[in-house]
Amino acid sequence: MRPLAGVRIADFTIHAAGPFATHVLAQLGAECIKIESAARPDIFRKPHAVYGRMEAATFDQVSSGKLSVRLNLKDRRGRDLARRIVGVSDIAAESFRPGVMDRLGLSYDDLRAVKQDIVMVSVSSSGQSGPDSVFAGYAPLFGAWSGLGTLTGHADGPPVEIRHVMDHSVGLNAATAVLAALIRRRRTGMGGHVDVAAREVAASLIGEALVEASAGIQTERLGNSSPALVPSGVYRCAGEDAWVAVAVSDDVRWAQLIELIGTPPAGLTGTSTLEARISHRIELDAWIETWTLQSTPDTSTAALQSRGIAAHPVWSTADVAADQHLRERGAVIEVAEPSGRVRQAVGVPIVFSETTDVGIHRGTPELGGDEDYVYGELLGLGRAERMRLEEEGVIS
Repeated sequence: MRPLAGVRIADFTIHAAGPFATHVLAQLGAECIKIESAARPDIFRKPHAVYGRMEAATFDQVSSGKLSVRLNLKDRRGRDLARRIVGVSDIAAESFRPGVMDRLGLSYDDLRAVKQDIVMVSVSSSGQSGPDSVFAGYAPLFGAWSGLGTLTGHADGPPVEIRHVMDHSVGLNAATAVLAALIRRRRTGMGGHVDVAAREVAASLIGEALVEASAGIQTERLGNSSPALVPSGVYRCAGEDAWVAVAVSDDVRWAQLIELIGTPPAGLTGTSTLEARISHRIELDAWIETWTLQSTPDTSTAALQSRGIAAHPVWSTADVAADQHLRERGAVIEVAEPSGRVRQAVGVPIVFSETTDVGIHRGTPELGGDEDYVYGELLGLGRAERMRLEEEGVIS
């Protein structure tokens, strides 16, 4: 039994953050019906050069395992069919700008009139209310709005634009909130509207920097360093573009590092405490790199890990895709597309003790590829009626 078996989602989401939320729920067993249109397909369904291939890789990543139906929401009859899909669903998810669902007659109040206990989740850049709710926003802006950009990068460089991880963080927050709303519904019989603002999710991630700012302290960009783990960073190794990440967690591990690579040069010998190492951060990083440059990332990692020092080679995406550990745990899997093509995919990063039946069970849906099931079996539309609606541009 999949954890969310029996839960159905009417998925109106587009782009990445909203679709990733429903993708997470689908991997946990929910049946997710993606409602889209051939006239205005999700921009991520269009082929583009992402990850080195002219295919819709981003769409694959957030839509595998979903069902797809075509629907023209500009047509009143299309909106009626959308409400009927919501009527047989537990969750309605959308990620348009605030106001779009209202204008379509698909607001929370509209959908609650169709299904009294529906759980609706709206994912947007700045939320459904407030002075900035009308702002357009995409992943790079979320980091800029939240302060994350000013915390990321090197002190002598500009703030760093944060992309994909922002959409995924927003999606995970939305999925978690939906699960909480479902639990409440089970307890009370009440549905609800979950309002997730990407800007607020991003701001929630700055943690202690926000506390420092409230005390008048401006946190500086530290590059690859850490304010609490010193030495800590990414160090060059022997070979072309070869690096190892190292983090010394405490004074004991620092002593282990000295035992491994030797006594620091003059001027760095009094560094047995974190405070002393912080004041010599730059010199210590340069000293460590003279050692890592003598070996490969794998050799450096093996030597450091044997002494309990956190270290690992800095991998490329190809290294991650080939990792046997991730494959054995189902974090990287192979998925068969409807065309028969087999591709690698990111699996669900969760392991349950009582079931292995989670993750991606089918590939990316073809546009409108599940209309026999949704319109025929779920809604009971006959073949002739469906053909007429297609001819009239309602199912399109």
